[in-house]
Amino acid sequence: QHETTAGPGRGDGGAPRPPRRAMLRIRLARFGRRNLPFYRIFVADSRSPRDGKHVEVVGHYDPIPGKDGNKHVGLNVERIKHWLSVGAQPSDAVARLLGQGGGVPPP
Repeated sequence: QHETTAGPGRGDGGAPRPPRRAMLRIRLARFGRRNLPFYRIFVADSRSPRDGKHVEVVGHYDPIPGKDGNKHVGLNVERIKHWLSVGAQPSDAVARLLGQGGGVPPP
């Protein structure tokens, strides 16, 4: 899908543009119900909405402490490392979780 028409001010004589790659983000999507949230950690296009279309789910986060008093985080470390290696950028919240969870160096 190359665009071949020269737009105003392009000045390249109608040369085809290279395909644009989407910026990928690793971020949280909220699930659960009112006052009892839990989050899925997923990879998505940066332009998609918070709970919208995603590429892959790579973990989960439960911010409500359980009976043991701990908040639960589940990470698929191999897949997170893969997505970071191909240029996905973690959101601030996910970067904090990755740093606390260990196994994945903070960006």
